[in-house]
Amino acid sequence: MRIGMVCYPTYGGSGVLATELGQELARRGHSVHFITYAQPMRLDRFQENIYYHEVETPSYPLLEFNQYTLSLAGKILDVARYEQLDVVHVHYAIPHAISAYLAKEISKNSTPFKLVTTLHGTDITLVGLEPTFHPLVKFSLEKSDIVTAVSSFLQEKTRQSFGEDLSIRVIPNFVDTSIYTRTECPDVERRLRNEGEFILMHVSNFRPVKRVQDCIRILAEVRQSLSARLVFVGDGPERSDAERLCRELNVEEYVTFLGKQSALPEILSVADVFLLPSQQESFGLSALEAMSCSVPVVATSIGGIQEVVRHDASGYVAELGDVARMARYCVDLLSNPKKLAIFRENARKRAVEKFDISLIVPMYERVYEEAVRGE
Repeated sequence: MRIGMVCYPTYGGSGVLATELGQELARRGHSVHFITYAQPMRLDRFQENIYYHEVETPSYPLLEFNQYTLSLAGKILDVARYEQLDVVHVHYAIPHAISAYLAKEISKNSTPFKLVTTLHGTDITLVGLEPTFHPLVKFSLEKSDIVTAVSSFLQEKTRQSFGEDLSIRVIPNFVDTSIYTRTECPDVERRLRNEGEFILMHVSNFRPVKRVQDCIRILAEVRQSLSARLVFVGDGPERSDAERLCRELNVEEYVTFLGKQSALPEILSVADVFLLPSQQESFGLSALEAMSCSVPVVATSIGGIQEVVRHDASGYVAELGDVARMARYCVDLLSNPKKLAIFRENARKRAVEKFDISLIVPMYERVYEEAVRGE
């Protein structure tokens, strides 16, 4: 099958999912054409059956503001025509679904294709609720041939906001457990861990909804009982405030900022507890990747996180902003080696049995086949 894959190429869950999905589809023999304004972060090596088409936004004095939505529509149309695409799969509703719909309408009499839209979270719970965007998102969902969501939470949230009669399938995020597995990484270990320290870790794009400052507050609490270090992976708008808070709480020497990294399995393999104190998570892909590397998760009990993390089994969940409780959960795990070992095993087992790539990608293949058949 010839599949167009439209996503944001940035350091975020929707782009990661789309890239990993495209790579696995290519391994299964499908022809996958990525259409976006920059090369996706994890699309960093040659792979057969994968093609990349860059969206260029023309600059004209009359058009003062960025015309990405129209440029993307034009590029989708161009690729669909010349590559004879069967399906265009867009990740994140705004503006991808609208752009794909425009292209689909223009090409329907010459080179028709089916439109599959996958919702990832803030495209529905944040951006999509903006009064300006709401009718556009609603229209794009109604006009998509098939709509999927990454969690039951997001499925229900979408129906509440855009129509109870919307047909939305839940296909959860996934992880390649053969790659995301705990391994001995002595070089990384020496770089990140001092003698006798436990490592708390957080991976994100440092947006406000991730509440990275709470990770620092958790570390400060944990250090009252145990020797611990916090490792941040990623970068974004909240980093400066996070660095400032480290100094205010006098923990700057126990916090390591690695910035954006591609060697996540190796880095996660040295973590003892993964922190996800977000105020909004429709799934929590970073938590799943940590669990696949046998790292228990301490997170907030919101959104789709509880569909991933099993409380008191593969990790713990607490109320939003309850830093003290999350710190106690960390101390409880780190001070009990036997319990930590059980949680590590449970985390890995859940990732393998419920969210492995081999279980989830066939669901998308069936969606494509149904869309093409018109079911």
